[in-house]
Amino acid sequence: MDEPQVVWLTQDAYDALRRELTELLAHRPVLADEINERRQEGDLRENDAYRAVREQQASEEARIRQLRQLLQNPKIDEHPSGGSVEPGMLVTVAYEDGDEETFLLGTRAAGAHGDLEVYSPESPLGHSLLGAREGDVREYALPGGGTMRVTVVNIESYHG
Repeated sequence: MDEPQVVWLTQDAYDALRRELTELLAHRPVLADEINERRQEGDLRENDAYRAVREQQASEEARIRQLRQLLQNPKIDEHPSGGSVEPGMLVTVAYEDGDEETFLLGTRAAGAHGDLEVYSPESPLGHSLLGAREGDVREYALPGGGTMRVTVVNIESYHG
């Protein structure tokens, strides 16, 4: 069996995800009651309110599964201090065309990092940068084929 994947989160992101999970779990009985009420309204094939509540329930259950997975094995607010790229680092890269981009290498948690771009360590770019040091050039595969080269310009711990 696969080991649960470590998910790097700031303390704020972890707290927000835990709150959301708690709220969704508390909302389950409310939805169940509403489904029962709508069921009493007659023919379910023509009951739009019933279908809408069932869709909301399915959506919330999917989010609960997603949150439980994210929170299963978190690494919270442990700021890396090494000189190489790893999850939890703010990374600035220069693309071949000269453009630069700064992003957090970590897990995207719905709005938890503000406007900061977040790349997963499993993404093509994120994966290619793991272990890189400032000045290293790395190459990664593009979705449409081909490759892109980037140079690591700066690495620093993220203190969200």
